[in-house]
Amino acid sequence: MTAALPRAAVGSDAAAAHARLPWREKLAYGVADMGFNFYWTNVATFLLIYYTDTFGISAAAAATMMSAIKIINAFTDPLIGAAADRTDTRFGKFRPWLVWMCVPLAGAAVLTYTTPGRAGDAKLAWAYGTYLLMMVCYTCVNIPYNALSGVMSADPQQRSTINGLRFIFAFAGSTIVTAATPDMVRWLGAGDDRRGWQLTMLVWAVAASLLFVLTFFNTRERIAPPPGQRNAVWRDVRDLAGNRPWMVLFFLALIIMVTITLRTASAAYYFKYVVGRPELMRTFVPTYMIAAAVGAALTPLLTRWIDKKTLMIVLMSTTAALSAAFYVVPPSQVGLMFVLQGALGLVLGPKSPLAFSMYADTADYNEWRTGRRATAMTFAAATFSQKLGTAVAVAVIGSVFTALGYVPNAVQAAGSREGIVWLMSFIPAAFAVAAVAVMCFYNLNGGQLARIQAELDARKTAS
Repeated sequence: MTAALPRAAVGSDAAAAHARLPWREKLAYGVADMGFNFYWTNVATFLLIYYTDTFGISAAAAATMMSAIKIINAFTDPLIGAAADRTDTRFGKFRPWLVWMCVPLAGAAVLTYTTPGRAGDAKLAWAYGTYLLMMVCYTCVNIPYNALSGVMSADPQQRSTINGLRFIFAFAGSTIVTAATPDMVRWLGAGDDRRGWQLTMLVWAVAASLLFVLTFFNTRERIAPPPGQRNAVWRDVRDLAGNRPWMVLFFLALIIMVTITLRTASAAYYFKYVVGRPELMRTFVPTYMIAAAVGAALTPLLTRWIDKKTLMIVLMSTTAALSAAFYVVPPSQVGLMFVLQGALGLVLGPKSPLAFSMYADTADYNEWRTGRRATAMTFAAATFSQKLGTAVAVAVIGSVFTALGYVPNAVQAAGSREGIVWLMSFIPAAFAVAAVAVMCFYNLNGGQLARIQAELDARKTAS
């Protein structure tokens, strides 16, 4: 069976790298991100409230733990990126990681959603250990997957297309998880939420592993580093530090992740304690995800007519305005909440495929500027910033809850309810404004990228 698998490209043939990708391969690449969101959406949407309301630790302890693990895990990203860039198999550098690490990731995720029969420090230690293990395993699959989009094609429009498809699947996965998880916990647990969470995560983990294997079998790597490239990790880090467009994207990813995580993680608390209708979560987040999938699908069309930098600035400016508007929505106006949520999804939908396409562009820019290519390190450092952003968001939520006297499973004081509303509105709006300011420093446009690709093709032909 393995003899029939698609092999990685031996070199960087210009014609193959710029050829239009078959739809089977585009879809096969994209579907894996549905699997990643079987994990990511559970963590972003439900893990904090699982820790506080089922696992049985305080909001402050859970937020501190999750932030600390995110920071620790962020520093493992460049190490895993460096390892992926230096992987050399008959199937390429990045695809094999999808099958090597899918089972360890599944096991770690189930352990994370397992409540031990312990109390106090022992229970907290379990939370720290299992969550860290899950995040490291997740990184070992996710970073090579991200890097794969940068070596499947050298054509910027093809990259926009595969990343657009990828995030359609991602948002679909998020929609399914958000809508189905609460019911799965109830059905599988049969009244025992601890068992329900454990079995629910097992189902998602098995499904994700099957999708990762499918991607491995149906994709191909076409772009290789320049012949004779030296492999010192410190050179990769130095190259990135001198890569201005990548540095802009680094800070942009951090800020945008704070913006999104604040609203996503706060939504469960908002509907439980402010609106008083926690059942609305099963349709509120999916409303965002469905609209975001539509936005992601529009990305290739938008990038044909609008420069990526300009488009990103417009998207984040609109995000700031829509987030701030959420503050004035009364708890009784559920319909208006859903309208704003759908509008935010439509606006933020193109953000993810746009950003990942831009990361691949900065990898090309780095190769053009330095003669070296470190695709996985480029994406790893990007996910590093995203995890820092998630850690900041969780820390902000924990700080607000602690300062305003949040009490799990109880009627909240007025100050606590007001804090939850701010976490859904003005605070993420402020971070969206900061993203606009950062994006103003991005200095790659379509004309420059065309020239860069032409020079890289000429170098590869000469070599």
